[in-house]
Parts: sequence; structure tokens; C-alpha cells
Amino acid sequence: MKIEQIYTGCLAQGAYYIESNGEAAIIDPLREVQPYLDKAAENNVTIKYVFETHFHADFVSGHQDLSEKTGAPIVFGPTTAAMGFDAIVAEDGQVFEIGNVKLKVIHTPGHTMESSCFLLINEEGKEEAIFTGDTLFIGDVGRPDLAQKVIADLTQEKLAAHLYDSLREKIMPLSDDLIVYPAHGAGSACGKKMSKETSDTLGNQKKTNYALQEMTKEEFIKEVLTGLTPPPAYFPQNVVMNIKGYDSIDTVMERGIRPLSVEAFEAAANETGALMLDARDPQVFAQGFIPNAINIGIDGSFAVWVGTLVPDLKQELLIIAEPGREEEVVTRLARVGYDFTIGYLEGGFEAWAASGKEVDTITSIPAEELAARMEAGEVHILDVRKNSEHVSEHVIGAENAPLDYINESMAQVDKNKTYYVHCAGGYRSMIFNSILRARGYDNLIDVQGGFKAIQESGKFQVSAYVCPSTLL
Repeated sequence: MKIEQIYTGCLAQGAYYIESNGEAAIIDPLREVQPYLDKAAENNVTIKYVFETHFHADFVSGHQDLSEKTGAPIVFGPTTAAMGFDAIVAEDGQVFEIGNVKLKVIHTPGHTMESSCFLLINEEGKEEAIFTGDTLFIGDVGRPDLAQKVIADLTQEKLAAHLYDSLREKIMPLSDDLIVYPAHGAGSACGKKMSKETSDTLGNQKKTNYALQEMTKEEFIKEVLTGLTPPPAYFPQNVVMNIKGYDSIDTVMERGIRPLSVEAFEAAANETGALMLDARDPQVFAQGFIPNAINIGIDGSFAVWVGTLVPDLKQELLIIAEPGREEEVVTRLARVGYDFTIGYLEGGFEAWAASGKEVDTITSIPAEELAARMEAGEVHILDVRKNSEHVSEHVIGAENAPLDYINESMAQVDKNKTYYVHCAGGYRSMIFNSILRARGYDNLIDVQGGFKAIQESGKFQVSAYVCPSTLL
């Protein structure tokens, strides 16, 4: 028997490959399914089942494509959803055989109503591991406020109550030596206190996970609902795609991986209304970019920020990327449902610049220079980190304008004033600056290295949050 966790850091997502005696199963596959096909071919095994723990909100799963390419049926736990593809809707307790091992369905409503875990029983008949999806994370549990966005008559309180029962009646009675394999780790928006660890024993989670401690149902509901922030706007749309179906990843890639000359790229931008998405490094972008292009760097939380800031999954996109990384950009967009990339700039920005076309720039200065300008006179500082980050610690006098609420934050900006914009490390501030630049805000200056560089310079007065309890 072989168990392999296939972890994708940009989504903080874990898919699983289980193999036994010539057969394999995939749990919660990513949109691009070729790696699973390659792994099965390399090991000379047949993919027998594709299991889904629930209808995912934070990414488009590869269940439909993988099933079509292998003939393996898709398996969900109990659900009443009308799916746009063939699938097995399993009963609670139903057992599926993969070679000499078994996977038992454990219905655990709460994160969503169809959420299910899969209990692995090894060749000796011993319960060895449990694949918990978004029901149980390492250090956390799945947030119960997402399914209410797409299912009528559900409230987050009702879902939290279901989750309390599922954990205590279905999960906690299981053996302490079970290995817990969740669908996500730290960085995912599907929970709030997830550990960086991506597996653990159930026994240790019973000791350390706040949600598994002794408490009443009312206390649990209050605890899991406290501190939740609004999920990215694309989540409900991803749920619908995972239920109703989607274009094949092959179709999406063929449409997106289309090289366009400078002239063709410019014509497409002018004629289609496509958004120009520049996925280069923020500081490289600042030195020169196509006017009105938006910078969201591929080497960061790329998919999450695209999903947060581009509300329409059907928005057509034109890509500017470092040559050789175009396929990666289109793939990562498809993972979260942005299927309408219509081409990329062949030769990258360098080709555009070499053609003599108009180029724009964004001024970016080190923290030390900002400090010098503050000494010389009044400056306006915009902190585009999340409100919780700003409250925790910030430059005295800085105004909080969170990137994740870009439209509200933009209303705070006076076009006639000069602002110095920073985030935590320089990634989000360039996104903010590029969006506002495209909307006619020309007086924004980026602070290189963000708040980290500001702190390290030692030249700024910083206000730190003091917990009220320490003042008693």
C-alpha cells in the first residue's frame, strides 16, 4: 500500500494518491490531472475511483476531467445536489475497495452538508488513516459559513451545529493512532487557525485542536464563528463549477496558451475588453509595464488575489509573464475557475518595449528614503494590509486601506495628494498601485519591502497593539 500527499503550496491544498495491488484512488484532485495520470502509468496501476470530500469552494477540482480520462467513477458522500456529470452518491458507511485496502465513507456535515471523510482500512484490516477534507484540519476545523452562500435556508449557526455533532459523533470516537490527512493547511481561507503541518495523529489533535476540546454546542458555535473574515468572492462560483461541471482543462489550456505578437496583443486588448494581467515580479513590473495592466505576481498568493480582485470568472484575460512561465500562469488561473485566458504576449514585456509602444512605470523607493521624506515634511502613508494586520502593528499616522476591499479603499484616496503605499513585504502594495494607476491615480509611490523593511530600518515610530488584558 502507498499513500502520497500531493501538496500545492499556492492553494495550501492537499490531494491524495492511494495505491494497492495494481489499483489507485485519487482524493480531491487539482484541476490539472496529468500528474495523476503520469503517476499511475509510471506505477503500472489503474485509477479505480476519484473521491471528493465535498464541493470545494477555493479551487476547481479535477474530478470531472480525471473521470473522463480514466473511466474511474467519481464518488461523493451523501448529497442532494443535482450534479452536471455522472457520479456515485455514496451512503454513510459505504465501503469501496482499492486493491487490498478499503475506504469507508463517513458522512460529516458541517463545513458543507455533503462533507464526508474517508477512513482507510489497510491490508491487515486495521484503520490506518482518515482523509478529512475540510471537516478537520490540523489545529482547526472547516469554517461553517461557506455553504450558506449557495444553499438556501442554511445559516452558519446551523452548519456549525452540524459540525459539532459530526466531530463528536463520527470523528472523535476513532482511534488515537489514526493519521489525519486534511485537504488544507496554513494559508487557506477555508479555516482560520490552521497549522503549517499537513498531517498529524488524531490523538494529538484531540489534545491540541481547540475545536475538539470539551465544550457545549453553544460554546462551539460561538468559537468557530468568531473571527471569520469574508471569503474571496470567487468561492461561490467555484462551488457551482464543481457541482455543475466545467470545460475540460485541455480546452482551457488550448485557449489560453496562445502566443500573440505585440500587434495582436494590443488589438485583442482594445477590441475584446480583456483585462491585461501582468504576472511578473512586483519590482520588475514597477520599472516598466504596459499602460493599464494589473500586476499580480505569480510568485505569491496569485490565485487567491486574482479571485479576490477579479469578480467575474468569465472575464477574458490577456497575460504578460516572464517568457517560459505562461503555461504556469494559465494553469493557476484555471485552478480557481478563470477559464477565459485568450492569449499571452509573445516575448513578454521586453517585446512590447522593443517595439516602441508606450510604457508606464511606478515609482518605488526604499524605506530609508521614505523616512528621509518624512523628516523633510508631512507625508501620507497608505497601509494596504488587512485591517487585523494594521491594528496589530503599524506606522504611526498611516491610514489603513486594505487591498481586499479595493473599491472602498480607493474612495479614501485623493487624486491630488501623493501617497506612499506599503503592505507587509511589497507584493500587495504593487497590486494596489497598479489597479489605481489603471484607474487614473498617478500620485502613488510604492515602498519597497513593505512593513518588514520599515521595521528593519529602525527609522519609524511604530504603534503596537496592546491586549487589554495586559492593562488590568
